[in-house]
Amino acid sequence: MRKIVAGLFITLDGVVGEPERWQPRYFDDEMGEAIESAAAQSDALLLGRRTYEEFAAFWPSQNGDVPLADYMNDTPKYVVSTTLDALAWHNSRLVIGDLATELSELKQQRGKNIQVTGSPTLVRSLLRDGLLDELALMVHPIVVGGGNRLFADGTYGTALRLVDFRTFGSGVLTLTYAATGVAAAAHSA
Repeated sequence: MRKIVAGLFITLDGVVGEPERWQPRYFDDEMGEAIESAAAQSDALLLGRRTYEEFAAFWPSQNGDVPLADYMNDTPKYVVSTTLDALAWHNSRLVIGDLATELSELKQQRGKNIQVTGSPTLVRSLLRDGLLDELALMVHPIVVGGGNRLFADGTYGTALRLVDFRTFGSGVLTLTYAATGVAAAAHSA
């Protein structure tokens, strides 16, 4: 069975929004290899609307000379959106209907991992609904003080189990968690 695997850049204070402002200074060959490895282990992308729109505005005009361009353009893309009704980017289709049913059917198909790139709102939803199998966070050694955080104030939900970690020379720490399928106890701050 295929796995749904999410990968996000994140700051020490939990911000995932606008990584183009704080992430590039940490990008190095090690990180590039890790990203390419994750891409090689997947043959489908699952994207939220905002990430899809950002990617669709950039990747189609990139050619094979740009790292990951062929992967991004040629890989089937499944887009979760309640507002889009058409997708222009090649090899993209909307996920329509019950998300759990649609993703369960997709996971039953032959193939590699289904990669969620960015899309923090979608990642939160997948975690909440027990649909995410693995969460890989590239934790950047920076505090940005504000922005879109992966987890909202004081939310608790699915318990996770650390299955792998790696430290890059840049100070970025990659933490890979498997969803345990166990809801964490409700907690109020």
